[in-house]
Amino acid sequence: MDIVSALRTFRRVVETGSFSAAAHDLDVTQPAVSRQVAALEGHFNTRLLHRTTSGLSLTAEGERMLPMALRILEAVEELGDAAGSDGAMASGKVRLSVPAPLGLCLSERLGDLLAAHPKLSVELIFREQGSDMIEERLDLEVRLGQVADSSLVCRRIGWTTAFLVASPAYLARRAAPRAPKEIKDHECLCYNRAGEANTWSFSNGSEDISVRISPRLTACNAVAIHRAALAGAGLAVLSHIIAMPDIAAGRLVPVMKDFQPSRLPVTVVYPSRRNMPLRVKTVLDFLIDAIGQDPSMCASGADPQWN
Repeated sequence: MDIVSALRTFRRVVETGSFSAAAHDLDVTQPAVSRQVAALEGHFNTRLLHRTTSGLSLTAEGERMLPMALRILEAVEELGDAAGSDGAMASGKVRLSVPAPLGLCLSERLGDLLAAHPKLSVELIFREQGSDMIEERLDLEVRLGQVADSSLVCRRIGWTTAFLVASPAYLARRAAPRAPKEIKDHECLCYNRAGEANTWSFSNGSEDISVRISPRLTACNAVAIHRAALAGAGLAVLSHIIAMPDIAAGRLVPVMKDFQPSRLPVTVVYPSRRNMPLRVKTVLDFLIDAIGQDPSMCASGADPQWN
């Protein structure tokens, strides 16, 4: 038995949740996948997967074995990269979790990355809150704000830029706030990022000012708040990524220009800097480059301007 090949098959079965899906991804037959998993179970004399009519799940032994199997496969991939570093090609799938606005921005650029690396694939997961990276088998995750999990490797790659905006229709009904204290009199639409649904923070360049709000609409996805703001439902704090095209077209109006939403660090996190496979490093480099090319996300980015 080729144990490395069997471990790769086991990993793909767990990732896809089925033998047939794993067989499709690996370009082999379903019986071949079943045989490799059975051989692996026979080699270790233990059952790794529960097989039921409703699907597959890891046994307790499989749960314990999976992290070790992933470390072995990462080490094998790194060995291959080192042995042929000059001609090494990134291959395999990378699971990347990002907030929705950034994910929309990256999706426009991923085609070039995939064209340059024909054996590479990316699973882009839109998530507004941090995940259990090991349990969810994520390779990379972008988080906004401070990262509390000290077990992860954290690399700051930029800063957010956001606008407090409203539609012209809303501003025809309600006068725009001129200072944070006036926001309490407005309809507020809140992107609930990591449970922060009751406070907005602004900066006038010398101090941060936090405002308690009572949102009329709360959503865990920024795109939903964006659409509600376009429809005239109220004020919203939106990333420049999704707000700027509408500001330029006049569909949204930035308000309270002397008090801009506070900038948050943009951090990419991953489980370990050791044995990083070439496929993950390739996507990490792409991510850093994509954000670095956006002046509004640089640490020293210019203040947003509007007419």
